[in-house]
Amino acid sequence: MLNYTERVSALMRDIVERVPRLSFIDLDEVLVFARLGRTAADGAYATCHCLTLPTSEPGYYYWRDRSSGEVTRRSPWFVTKTPCVVVGGRRMKYLISLALPRFCDQTLAASRKRIFYPSVEGWIAKLDTVVHELYHIDPDDVGIRKLARADGARSMRSHGPEFYQEVAAMVGQYLATDPDPERYEFLKYDFEGLETRYGQVAAATFRNYPSYPQRYVEALLDQPTEPNLPAALAPLPRQCQPAVYQDSDLIVREFSATAARRARSSRTPVRPAA
Repeated sequence: MLNYTERVSALMRDIVERVPRLSFIDLDEVLVFARLGRTAADGAYATCHCLTLPTSEPGYYYWRDRSSGEVTRRSPWFVTKTPCVVVGGRRMKYLISLALPRFCDQTLAASRKRIFYPSVEGWIAKLDTVVHELYHIDPDDVGIRKLARADGARSMRSHGPEFYQEVAAMVGQYLATDPDPERYEFLKYDFEGLETRYGQVAAATFRNYPSYPQRYVEALLDQPTEPNLPAALAPLPRQCQPAVYQDSDLIVREFSATAARRARSSRTPVRPAA
């Protein structure tokens, strides 16, 4: 059985050690996990999730009547919070999720980044995606890395032509260091090829799969008296996700082309990207 998230985590550590621009990343504070992503469906191959965002300023939702414009309902005042994820005694700052099997089946031919990789093998698309997600990690731990504008100010965008070009350059830098092929060999197989070679593809997931740690809202204990609106108070949705995730909330699941099931060896400890 191949544990895909373990292999990607080990590859990330090798990349960070060899690519100076990513050397600031502490992979003991980055956790790689998997979500189901069918190959034929649209969607991201992988995603970087930030766990360092601060609690938001208080606010509330409200609804207006389309005809009159009057506020008909409003929610209680609330703040938006980031869940805490602690693995191996360390608080995680970032999560990187892989959409399986879609991540395994990506190709350069179907990607906008193909222009940066003339005459290379298609599996390089997966290596590019791994570096892409690492590059989203902000050196100042203030969220997802933003692009710099021409005047040096931070842009609100996290993607752009420069971003893809810089990622491709780092992929080239990594390969130029002559890394051990065993580090990235698994990337050369699509999902069907992995199943043929290893029999089963497994990955770390959260116990409340398909859910995973996400920002959540929490009503203020002391509700402001303003605004004084003649509108019905609509309760906030019930919070079903944990505010704190620990080692016991991580398990291993076996993935197929269309589903994921809990692995027999799901009690195997899940570690950060080490």
